[in-house]
Amino acid sequence: MTDFAFDRLRRWPDIEADNLFAFDASDRLILETAADSLRAAGGGETVVVGDRYGALTLAAAHDGATGIRTHQDELSGERALDANAKALSMTDAVSHFPLDATLFRGAKAVLLQLPRSLDALAEIAELIARHAEPDVTVYAGGRVKHMTRAMNDVLARFFGTVTASLAQQKSRVLIARDPVPLSGEPAWPAREFHSDLGLWVVAHGAAFAGTKIDIGTRFLLEFLDAVPDAADAVDLGCGTGVLATALARARPAMRVTATDQSAAAVASARETALANGIADRVSVVRDDGLSMQPDASSSLILLNPPFHVGATVHAGIAHKLFAAAARVLRPGGELWAVWNSHLGYRSALERTIGPTRQIGRNAKFTVTASTKR
Repeated sequence: MTDFAFDRLRRWPDIEADNLFAFDASDRLILETAADSLRAAGGGETVVVGDRYGALTLAAAHDGATGIRTHQDELSGERALDANAKALSMTDAVSHFPLDATLFRGAKAVLLQLPRSLDALAEIAELIARHAEPDVTVYAGGRVKHMTRAMNDVLARFFGTVTASLAQQKSRVLIARDPVPLSGEPAWPAREFHSDLGLWVVAHGAAFAGTKIDIGTRFLLEFLDAVPDAADAVDLGCGTGVLATALARARPAMRVTATDQSAAAVASARETALANGIADRVSVVRDDGLSMQPDASSSLILLNPPFHVGATVHAGIAHKLFAAAARVLRPGGELWAVWNSHLGYRSALERTIGPTRQIGRNAKFTVTASTKR
């Protein structure tokens, strides 16, 4: 078992809270289960996917793995991995790659924190089967409470052998071997045309809601005609880019920036804008909040904030996005937000942004417009 100092890892710059940690028992179990494969792997033959804050990557490097390639969907996790590597003097152990063939080409050992989405797992598994070595072994772990039999079934579509470890400390690892030869076009990104909106949605596996349009976004779209005219706008937490694309299409003179910290969301939003013929007016940026946007630089921001951090319900991310919007809005600019009514964000919006009025409300959601003081 590794003697890596897991307790030295930190979540910075992600949200810190008593119930959120930079590692858990599933990280340890993945590493323990994969130990023989990691020892046998040569330089550049180990890949880590979904490492939340660096536990898998840095522990594997500590135990001798070299040339590790890693992919994290969330930018905050990527930055936390970099920060932890720097704090532990292990920056040479970190090499970030996109989720594509370059990540898996030549891989013989893949360590994977199981994503919540089966589509995300399917895209990862397909890429491994297409591009890794024929003798690759995948060690996909997670907390038992978040794992389902359907995850085994997804892996079995792409690998001839899928087994499960014994559960330890409420964690389990699925071991997949013998990748199935694949032909034809990749399944991802997926595309769907929504005839009621006249809109194509393109999505990679990890993008929230996939090719569907979540009901909060759909409710905000009902009020798009009431959104004020502006030379520029930001779709904050853009997901697949539905709001950015719909706004750019409705307002031909407007320049729209779509921003999200998810690599899958950013790739999806670019494809959605392209599929709808407005890619020249939508700039898509991978960013944590709005850190790349100057102060007082936008007159209009649209937001459908998430209320989960991984599998944990946590309102902190919404408040972080409200603060980011407050910094980036020009005086008199507006934040149009849709949120689950039971979360009662109006007082936080009043406090952080400025005067807030209700634009619409249904059984589940509230749409508000907040004017920057």
